[in-house]
Amino acid sequence: MPGIRTALLAAPVTLVSLVGLAPAAVPAQAAAHPHSTTPLTCRGQGVDPDARVRYRTETLIHASPRTVWKTQTDIARWPSWQPAVTSAERLDDGPFRTGSAFHWTMPVPPTPRTPATRLDITSTVQQLRTGSCIRWTGPADGEGLHIDGVHVWTFTAVRGGVLVRTEETHTGPQVDADVPAATELLRQGLEAWLRDLKAVSEAPSAARG
Repeated sequence: MPGIRTALLAAPVTLVSLVGLAPAAVPAQAAAHPHSTTPLTCRGQGVDPDARVRYRTETLIHASPRTVWKTQTDIARWPSWQPAVTSAERLDDGPFRTGSAFHWTMPVPPTPRTPATRLDITSTVQQLRTGSCIRWTGPADGEGLHIDGVHVWTFTAVRGGVLVRTEETHTGPQVDADVPAATELLRQGLEAWLRDLKAVSEAPSAARG
């Protein structure tokens, strides 16, 4: 997905919780993410400039650039370290590259407005620089929910590890109907993704892999 947990997506928490969230459950600061920050880009392309739902965050991962990149781009293994991802598969063969596509799913529990369903996300890599950045886009669909997402990742080698930055935008009738709630849920999803990526990349087994 545009990546969604895309999030794409993707942020899994974002998409799983979006429909039916009561506005009162969203903190007042949910939409306070600064829009003045220069958007992340990959090969000159960034997130959707017109999207009202957007979030950006980053973390320092104490692991080698190779480990972090391999972990993030090994799509089929996402369910092994991202609890919210129930399935993930590449739709093409060979190295992860521009044009690569992947399909991933997550369960969506019932809400006051929608029944339980499965969210199907299809993401396509639009821009990529190996070891440095990825930009993917694509739809996420479930019963009563449609999101179009754009997701950008950058990976910068720094002293002590890799600085991973990510930014994602969502558009669609459900998210546009409640921007503060959708923004907060996107924040939750992206923060969870980075926590999981950091944990698995820093694990001793990752260094041996």
